[in-house]
Amino acid sequence: MTALVLAELSDGAVAPATLSAVTAAAQLGGPVHVLVAGAQGAADEAAKIAGVEKVLHAGDAAYADMLAENVAPLVAGLMAKDGVGYDAFLAPATTTGKNVAPRVAALLDVMQVSDILSVEGPKSFTRPIYAGNAIATVESSDAKLVITVRTTAFDKAAAEGGSASVEAVSGPGDAGLSSFVGLEAVKSDRPELTSAGTIVSGGRALKDSETFAEVITPLADKLGAAIGASRAAVDAGYVPNDYQVGQTGKIVAPELYVAVGISGAIQHLAGMKDSKVIVAINKDPDAPIFQVADLGLVADLFEAVPEMTAKL
Repeated sequence: MTALVLAELSDGAVAPATLSAVTAAAQLGGPVHVLVAGAQGAADEAAKIAGVEKVLHAGDAAYADMLAENVAPLVAGLMAKDGVGYDAFLAPATTTGKNVAPRVAALLDVMQVSDILSVEGPKSFTRPIYAGNAIATVESSDAKLVITVRTTAFDKAAAEGGSASVEAVSGPGDAGLSSFVGLEAVKSDRPELTSAGTIVSGGRALKDSETFAEVITPLADKLGAAIGASRAAVDAGYVPNDYQVGQTGKIVAPELYVAVGISGAIQHLAGMKDSKVIVAINKDPDAPIFQVADLGLVADLFEAVPEMTAKL
């Protein structure tokens, strides 16, 4: 089974999410090829990923901004190409992957298998349902597979060590259905949430944006951590939307997750319960967060967090 992985790019470079998708593709048991829609430099970078046999580079300007309306027909054409088509298409379950994959599935007239957690067989996978409270094993009967990969569930392939060939490919080009206007991205010196090894998250108990910054930021600075938040904190305006961890935010699985003043609503737990070590600080001993925490501290966060920060 030959698999085609869509490369996720960030500032013109291959994003870590791609490496997890490559690992998932390799578990299907066949050759792994990577499609890079963008600059030549990203294609050369993808060629170094361990386990990748070939890199397909779509250098047409129509694909440079990863518009799903343009990229999906390109992928569908590669999947269905006579003699050299692919059996499976995989994309990271990111904003870009979730935008492109359903369109590919529709063009191929197959069912998409979303957000897989593991590969159980050639066409059998596990995926979360009910906000992650149950894990379903699903099997596809379609001739072609279209899959999105929960990147936190798979180890990252080595970014160096491969020596794949790079082949130029072309497709239908600009579909004329959309155009790229601009990108407004938050720039930060901190690690990106989905790839951070340590995350400090705050909840609604932090009262307001000033208090959130005063309590959470010093602790995150001491730990070299990314900053996250519950949906309640985001909705209250304490922090921007891109800080949100949870079912409707970002799915994370760091080595250490510190939850400060977060009660542990099911939607938040769905986004962080795969973290290796979870530390919860909450004054309510019955807070649901303690059911998933490895270490729990029942205390007033306004006393406990500054004291912890001072001792680090």
